Amino acid sequence: MKNMKSDLPDLMPVLSRGKHRTARSGGCFMEFASYLAGESWSDHPNCTHPLLASLARMVNDCSSDYARSRLVPLIPDVIGLTSDDPRKGIMVALRSAACALPVVAAERQRALAVGILACERALSELDGEVRPFARELMAGAFRGAPDTEHWAREFVSSIGSWARTGFTNRTADAIVLLAVQGIARACVSDADERLHDLLVAAIHDFSSDEMLPAASATTAVRTPAPANA
Repeated sequence: MKNMKSDLPDLMPVLSRGKHRTARSGGCFMEFASYLAGESWSDHPNCTHPLLASLARMVNDCSSDYARSRLVPLIPDVIGLTSDDPRKGIMVALRSAACALPVVAAERQRALAVGILACERALSELDGEVRPFARELMAGAFRGAPDTEHWAREFVSSIGSWARTGFTNRTADAIVLLAVQGIARACVSDADERLHDLLVAAIHDFSSDEMLPAASATTAVRTPAPANA
C-alpha cells in the first residue's frame, strides 16, 4: 500500500472539513483513519464500515473548528470496525436518529421518527423481534419527543407501500444525514458535545455483540491489519 508518511504533518492531526488531496492540505477524520490503517489516503477507506465512516465524516464536517480537535482520539477506534451483518448498519442509523430526535427542529422530528420505525421493522424482520438493547434506545428517544411516535406510527400505517419497501443503504444514509445535520443546527448550546457523544456511542454499539446472533458474535467484527511502517 502507498506510504503516506512523507505527506503527513509532523504533529498531531489537525482535522478540517471536506475532502483533501493530501495531508499537507489538511485531513478529515476518515482520511487520517485510512492512513493509520495503512491504506491509500481516502475518506472512504476499507477499514471501516461504510455507514459508520459516513457518520464520522458528517460529524467531522458539522462540528465547529474548535470542537473538531476532540474527535482526533477517536480515529483509531474506527479502524477495523467492519462487518457484513446488516444489524450493524441499522444500529448506526438507529443510534443517530435516537440521539437527534429530542433536540432537532420539529420538521425533522417526524422524519426521524419514521426513520426509527424503519429501523425497528428492519431489525424485527432479521430476528423476528427487536432486541432489548435496540428497543430501549427507541423508547428513550420517543420519551424525549413523545408526540412523534404516535404521529409516525399512524403515518406508516397509512402508507400501503410501506410493507414492500426494504431498509436500504440509502435509507440508512438519509437517516444519519438528517440526524447529524439536525443536531448541528438545533437550538441547543451543546451541539458539538452531542455530535461527539453520538460518534462515541455509535462506535461502542458497533463494537458490541448485543445485536448479533450468538453464533456470529465472535466473528462479525474484524480486527484491523497493522499499518505500514
